[in-house]
Amino acid sequence: MSNVMQSVKGALLLGVGVVAIAVIAILFAEPFYQRIVFIFLVNLIAVVGLQVFMGNADVTNYGHIGFMGIAAYAIAILATPVAIKKTALASAPFGLAQIQLGIVPSILVALVLTVAIAFIVGTMLVRQSGTPASIATLALLVIIHVVIMNWVDLTRGPRAIYGIPIRATLGWAAACAVLAIVIARVFRDSKWGLQLRAASENIAAAGAMGVPIKRLRLLAWVISAAILGMAGVLFALFVGTISPNSFYFDLTFLTLAMLVLGGVYSVSGAVIGAIVVTFGFEITRYLENGPTIIGLKLPVMFGLTGVFLGITIVLCMILRPHGLVGDDELDEILARRHKDLAQASDGNANKGSPA
Repeated sequence: MSNVMQSVKGALLLGVGVVAIAVIAILFAEPFYQRIVFIFLVNLIAVVGLQVFMGNADVTNYGHIGFMGIAAYAIAILATPVAIKKTALASAPFGLAQIQLGIVPSILVALVLTVAIAFIVGTMLVRQSGTPASIATLALLVIIHVVIMNWVDLTRGPRAIYGIPIRATLGWAAACAVLAIVIARVFRDSKWGLQLRAASENIAAAGAMGVPIKRLRLLAWVISAAILGMAGVLFALFVGTISPNSFYFDLTFLTLAMLVLGGVYSVSGAVIGAIVVTFGFEITRYLENGPTIIGLKLPVMFGLTGVFLGITIVLCMILRPHGLVGDDELDEILARRHKDLAQASDGNANKGSPA
C-alpha cells in the first residue's frame, strides 16, 4: 500500500503541472489558445496511454491510435442527434440511425467497445515480440483505418461525421489527463509493471521464473487501449466533427515523437515530451507563416513544423537516446537530488566541525 501511495503522489506531482496549465488557459487565454491547450491535453492522454504498453513491454507500438479512432467514432454514432443522423447516417446498420444515447451512456459504450476489441486483438498480438510485434501493430492501424474508410453506411467513409454534441471542457480534459497519469504510474510501479519490464529485458529468464509474460502484455495492452479510448472520446466531444485522417499516421507519429523525446520508460517522460513538442510545434507553426519580428519580415516556410519534428527526434536519438527524463520519474529525480544535497551539506558540516 505504501508503494501505491508513493506512486500516486508522484503522479499527482505531474498532475499539478497539467492542471495549472489548464487553469491558466481557462482564466486568461482566448478561445483559440484554449483549443490548443485542449488538444495538448488529448495528445498528452494518448502519449501516456502509449507509454503503458511501450514503456513496460518494450515493443514499439503503431496501432493504438486506432483505438482512439474506434472510441471517437463509437461516441459520434451513438450521441449524434437523430435529426442529424437522418441526413448524415440515414443508412446506418443495426438501426443506429434511429438511436441516440445520452452522453454518459455513449461514453461507457464507446469505452467498453474499445476495450473489448483491444482484448480480442491483443490475445493474438501479445504472442509476438520485437520487430514482428511492431509490424503487427502497424498492420492493425491500417486495418482500422481501412474499415473506417470503407464502411460508408456506418462511418460515412472518407467524409467527416458532424453534429457530435460538444460537451467536453478543459476541466474534464485536465481531470482525465490526471487520471491517465495516475493509472499509468501505478501500473508502472506495480509488481505487474516490474515483471513486464524485467521480461522485456530477458524473456527466457522471466519465463523460467514463472512470469506470465503474455498475460501481463495483454493487461498493459488493454489498459493502454482504454486510455487511448478516453482521449478519442474527449476529442470527439470537443471538436464536434471527426474524419478518418484524424486518427492515422500524422497523430501516430506525433504521439510517438512526444514519447520518444520525453522517455519511453517513464510516465514523467511522456508528460514532459508532450509539453515540449506541443510548445515547439506552436512556435514553429507561428514562424512558418512568415511573421514580422522586431521589424524583420520572415519568409513563409511551409512544412517547418515537420522539419522541427524530424530534427527533434534525430537530436534526441543522438544526444539523449533514452529521452529527456530517461528511465526515472520526476519525483524520483527530485528525491535523489534532495538526498545528494543533504549528504553534501552534512559532509561540509562535518569538515567544519572541530576534531
